[in-house]
Formats: sequence, C-alpha cells, structure tokens
Amino acid sequence: MKKFLKYFLSILVLIIGLVLIFNGQIKDYMVKQLSQQSMTALTKDQVRQNSLKSASYDFSKVKPISAKQVAKASVQKNAAMIGKIVIPSVKLKLPIVKGVDDNALATGAGTMKPDEKMGEGNYALAGHYMTQKGALFSPIADSQIGDLIYITDLKSVYTYKIMLKQVISPKATWRIDDQNHQKLISLITCADGGANRWIVQGVLVKARVANRATLAIFD
Repeated sequence: MKKFLKYFLSILVLIIGLVLIFNGQIKDYMVKQLSQQSMTALTKDQVRQNSLKSASYDFSKVKPISAKQVAKASVQKNAAMIGKIVIPSVKLKLPIVKGVDDNALATGAGTMKPDEKMGEGNYALAGHYMTQKGALFSPIADSQIGDLIYITDLKSVYTYKIMLKQVISPKATWRIDDQNHQKLISLITCADGGANRWIVQGVLVKARVANRATLAIFD
C-alpha cells in the first residue's frame, strides 16, 4: 500500500509539474480553439440576438487572462458574439463579442463602448495580448501602417486602412472617443508587459454588402 501511494504521489507530482511548465502553451491552444470554433459557428440570428444582450464595459474589472478563465469560457460558451474581425497581414481572425467581461475577452475582441456600431463613429475593440504570439490581439503589435482591417456583422463588410500605430498610456481613454465625425476603428491591447497599451487605428475605406464573396476573407 505504501509503495502504491508513493507511486501515485510521484505520478501526481509529475502531472502537476507538467501542467505548470506547459500552462502557457495549454492556455494559448485553448484560446485559439475557442476563438476559431466561435468564428465558424456564428450566424446572423445569433448576431441579432446577441446584439440585444446587456454587457459589462467596466475596464477596471478586466484581469490578465488565465487558463481557468479560458476553460470557463469554453464550457459556458455564453460570450455575446456580434461579428468577426480579420487582419490578413498578421493572420488575426477573431469573433467580435459584446463588452469586456472575462468570458468576452477570453473568446475574442470585445466592444469597448455601449451601442457602438460598425461603420460609424470610432468603433473600439479591446483584446488580450498573449505571450505566445498569434492568439487573441497579440498580432496587432506586428501590424503596419497601410494594412487592412476587415469587420463584419454578417450583414455588411467594412474595410479599414491602418493609419496609426502607437503605444499609449492606459489613462488615454479619450483615444476611443468619436473624433470629428470620422469613421474609425480603434484596436487596443497591452504593451510593455501591461504598463502601457498599443492602439492601432484605421479609417473606413469601404463598406459592402455581406455575401459569399465579401465574407470569404473571414474563412
């Protein structure tokens, strides 16, 4: 019995050690799986229903993403998805979700203001920066001036051209406000280990009806 317990504890310690060592990789894999599954499953009916749901816009409650948070979002699958975003140049493909609560930001890019509309004003989205590049909003750090951003609510497809990329203070929340009636998109994620923020901002250059051809960019 003692030998069995010793063997069992050794295996348990080994498993815990492996989980701790590969926690980051496991979390990143789970995030990518959740995001891509959500992108594929989204329908017009879901967008319409989710757009009516309430959401949290309290930035002070946003916590660094954890494996537990991602696992919870994967099980609950209750993030209110209202669209999709793609930046082909940096291989970013994510669902757009309503609000900035934990489940929303573990799933995709969260809307930062109540009642903001695609193609109007300054459409602001926030996303987590992952240490393993490629997950959630980490690719925007590699975007360049002139790159194109595509978003859709499955009724229309909006194309924006990046004209600003900058590191800003977390206190510079005015950067997501509407600006002189311009039609903009603002993407926000952490920079400098969370001390600052990246802002990538684009101007609307085209709006088209969503159909098989215009939605192909999101596949």
